[in-house]
Amino acid sequence: MVFIVVCLFNSLRTTAIICLTVPLAIIGVTGGLLLTGLPFGFMALLGVLSLGGEQIKNSVVLVEELYLEIGHGKGQYEAILDAGVARLRPVLLVAVTTILGMIPLVQDAFFGAMAVTIMFGLAFACVLTMVLVPVLYAIVYKVHATPEPKPS
Repeated sequence: MVFIVVCLFNSLRTTAIICLTVPLAIIGVTGGLLLTGLPFGFMALLGVLSLGGEQIKNSVVLVEELYLEIGHGKGQYEAILDAGVARLRPVLLVAVTTILGMIPLVQDAFFGAMAVTIMFGLAFACVLTMVLVPVLYAIVYKVHATPEPKPS
């Protein structure tokens, strides 16, 4: 996945921004498994792998929109804000539909841990994507807010 992201953006810094959010999604997975009392077994591990792919996809969607905004002539700061606003609904809808689709599997003895892993991990990762990716981008690329022009 890392190789594909490097080829997609031709940038190691952008790839690092995208991939740094994936391990932090484990916080949501841990909380979900502790809350439900389910063990971290093989099916939960498969859920974590699936969650990693979904997290990278959400981050790529956001960063791609950011580069499109910059390509249209916006400053980096404005592009970060506009990309976040433009991609909030698609990222949230993917997360909500996936979480709702996993609800029937929660009571299953075999797939329960995987469903909980995906549900809680994706809920946390969705918020993480929309907050952490723009912040990391601004830090790594040293983006500062442009001052508002003062009325004369």
